[in-house]
Amino acid sequence: MYDFCRDTLLNLRRKTMKKIIAGTAVAGIVSFAVAGDTINGAGATFPYPVYAAWAYMYYKETGVKLNYQSIGSGGGIRQIKNRTVDFGASDAPLKPEKLDKYKLYQFPAIIGGVVPVVNLPGIKAGQLRLDGGTLCRIYLGEIKYWDSEEIKKLNPSIKLPHKDIKVVHRSDGSGTTAIFTNYLASVCPDWQKKVGAGKAVKWPVGIGGKGNEGVANYVKRLKYSIGYVEFAYAKQNRLKFTLMKNRAGNFVAPSIQTFKDAGATANFDPEKHFYLWMVNAPGKNAWPIAGASFILEAREKTETNKKVNRFFKWAFEKGDKIAERLDYVPLPKELKEKIYRYWEKHGISP
Repeated sequence: MYDFCRDTLLNLRRKTMKKIIAGTAVAGIVSFAVAGDTINGAGATFPYPVYAAWAYMYYKETGVKLNYQSIGSGGGIRQIKNRTVDFGASDAPLKPEKLDKYKLYQFPAIIGGVVPVVNLPGIKAGQLRLDGGTLCRIYLGEIKYWDSEEIKKLNPSIKLPHKDIKVVHRSDGSGTTAIFTNYLASVCPDWQKKVGAGKAVKWPVGIGGKGNEGVANYVKRLKYSIGYVEFAYAKQNRLKFTLMKNRAGNFVAPSIQTFKDAGATANFDPEKHFYLWMVNAPGKNAWPIAGASFILEAREKTETNKKVNRFFKWAFEKGDKIAERLDYVPLPKELKEKIYRYWEKHGISP
């Protein structure tokens, strides 16, 4: 855990922000230990880098601290259900009936992409091609070697090694896993039948790492491994991402634009508390493993929610460039306006 004192915060310059984010993302918490008002949140590791960057700039402007524990979506849901934080964060949206049961509000905060990453000596980032069926069979343990015919067929110009594929997955309850497994289930009937989708599943093969950080660290250390992480973690750790064949039949690279293309067809409905999965989007250049990260709030805590929503309104209005620099997609203007109306409807507008 990193603990920034007041003098340090006041002297840090904006141009050092990426270094701060890279360092704090490893620890999984952003905490500004100074006097003043505080917002406490916990949950998804997927959006942690951008929340940390927003928190830093919000503190500089307002003096309000944000303590956010990057413990995974399952932990975030659990903590807001237990009312031990001001907000929870999850990449796996809760269905309206679950929100009613636990008396929670829900809205999206950011859009990003989950990216397969590999550690293959001699293979550059964006060089290896995969499709959903092949990725599914790797994670089912049915494709065991990097030079298997299925992978060679997709990569005829690459010399692939006859080495065991070391599969890495999340060990904790994870919204990143929920996005990844929902994608596999949508493109691979065998995955849906044998494993299913969710924040935590019974993995057929592989080793588990805690958080996006844990998976990134495993892949970075283990030769011939494959894992999945949020794109910002892939870039921060200089991991080699793969190209993916999308629903339109095109091989695309993860990027702000391909994430935007995935989000272009997303229809978030405030009447359903914005419940939506974005995987396998139909766009010509859409990244197929995209998703939103959601904020969860206790319905009875009106004043607390106003304080939390003041932070996110600031982020929606002033944080888009920060998000894009960290390879996230800001919410479209129309979606932000839907969220503002949702807050007003429920009496939690800042």
